[in-house]
Amino acid sequence: MFLPLYIDPGTGSMLFSILIGAAATLFFLAKALILKFKLFLTGGKGQKLDRSYKKYVIYSEDKRYWNVFKPVLDEFESRKIDITYYAGTDKDPVFDEKYEYVHPEVIGEGNKAFAKLNMLSAGFVLMTTPGLQVYQLKRSKNVRHYSHIFHSPGDPTMYRLFGIDYFDSILCTGDYQFEDIRTMEKQRSLPAKELVTVGCTYLDVFKKKMEEIPVEKDHTFTVLVSPSWGKSALLSLYGEKLLDPLVKTGWKIIIRPHPQSKISEADMLKSLEEKYKDVPNVEWDTNRDNFYSLKRANIMITDFSGIIWDYTFLCDKPVMYANAEMDLLPYDAYDIDHEIWQFETVRKIGIKIEEKDFPNIKDVIENASDSPKLREARSKARDEAWQHIGEAGKLTADYMISTMGKIENA
Repeated sequence: MFLPLYIDPGTGSMLFSILIGAAATLFFLAKALILKFKLFLTGGKGQKLDRSYKKYVIYSEDKRYWNVFKPVLDEFESRKIDITYYAGTDKDPVFDEKYEYVHPEVIGEGNKAFAKLNMLSAGFVLMTTPGLQVYQLKRSKNVRHYSHIFHSPGDPTMYRLFGIDYFDSILCTGDYQFEDIRTMEKQRSLPAKELVTVGCTYLDVFKKKMEEIPVEKDHTFTVLVSPSWGKSALLSLYGEKLLDPLVKTGWKIIIRPHPQSKISEADMLKSLEEKYKDVPNVEWDTNRDNFYSLKRANIMITDFSGIIWDYTFLCDKPVMYANAEMDLLPYDAYDIDHEIWQFETVRKIGIKIEEKDFPNIKDVIENASDSPKLREARSKARDEAWQHIGEAGKLTADYMISTMGKIENA
């Protein structure tokens, strides 16, 4: 009798990597032979014969990273330089633009996209996706330079292990990120990557958009609850224990779950949404962009989510954090022998609350003082982590173009 075989996810990932590796090897071997044959037929003039070659490529694994890449694409468009933009779906906002020099293409998601990228022929490839050469996403032999751009001004060690190890360059939001990257390189005997501070592209976009949003009429005091995801995150850990006393305040309560919660914690999220669906002062925010809620909020409650930087840097308002502790074992930060910048800074700019504070949350929030010390700490953090404000798109394009110039002239 035939029995279906079960392959666990880890084994499946390994098998996919082996198959892709074998396919890539055969692909590049055949391609090299074809190019050599064409070169022979043309008399060895050395002209570029690889028609699939793309000089500049951006890979965006999800449409939520659109604001990271848009300032860069706008720069290439204004300079009349061709660039290819690989998107996961045709829902990506790039298809709403009327670019002439930006060439968008849907390559699918997950393994389908990786299969395409692993056989890519390109000069400079820019992405936010970590884990290059670690899991299914491999370095193509026909790509000259891989660059990772941060999609948060937070700590560079908060990726899963080895997340940025195998890139040629890292585009940072602030110089402070250099130190721990260099530490990891030394610990792991890796060659030094090029580290360049370009600023934060998406914060530049959000800053402009927030300035355009009109002030809310008849504004009600608003609390934004915007956590990370996982068993140590705010909604998973506390849920109703925090939300119930917040609802009783009568204030407007905006709950903005992390996008990953919809995937990894769907049952928990569904249960909370069901409980509060008819509560008039509760609003769920699932918009792609967070700046509408940020603009409306008088105070934010979060945990270790990166949104703390968006709110702090863009709004310059007080922020509360609960349970900012997390298990660092799966992250690069575990290998750093000092408290990382992110955790140290959150303690300086934020107001810590604990579960025992929840029953009196209204009093706690009303008594939360936005002291000169907190304002000074927020300003210092912004200066360290968000440099070159308004210039990130330009500086990223500058680096991509200058790097290819060096490669082609080498």
